[in-house]
Amino acid sequence: MNDADSLYQDAIKQCARAAHGHGRLENVKGEAKLDNPLCGDRVRMQVALDGGRIAAVAHETKGCLLCRAAASLIGARAAGLDAAAVETLTGELDAMLKGAVAIPAGWPELAMFVPARAYPSRHRCVLLPFRALQAAIGKVGARDTAIPANDHGEAKVVI
Repeated sequence: MNDADSLYQDAIKQCARAAHGHGRLENVKGEAKLDNPLCGDRVRMQVALDGGRIAAVAHETKGCLLCRAAASLIGARAAGLDAAAVETLTGELDAMLKGAVAIPAGWPELAMFVPARAYPSRHRCVLLPFRALQAAIGKVGARDTAIPANDHGEAKVVI
């Protein structure tokens, strides 16, 4: 098996092909669009929360196999997570890719990205969908706490 075969193993190919969560949500609460200009990956992540936890997630991902597989994994597994869990998971995945920690607990599928450790330029590809999810969740809070505008476009404060 050569380096490319280990990096683009069957598990990654199958996950990317499955495209779990691909599409758009009807009732979007938070949305973020991120891109990786070095590789050309682009992710639009949408999220709906219920009680502070992900109730639904959808993504539109254009990019390399690693990025598409990571986004698909989020589509399959992110429901039920809260913002803190997503932040922790993203940090643990980043550390795993750097070889600092083992596979994050509860997410054995992330083992498919272990071969990417040898390719630091590919870490961004794997992390981009997770960072887009973090950003989308962050926009839910910002949107919910924004000061509403009156009919003239002026901010109104309710006391």
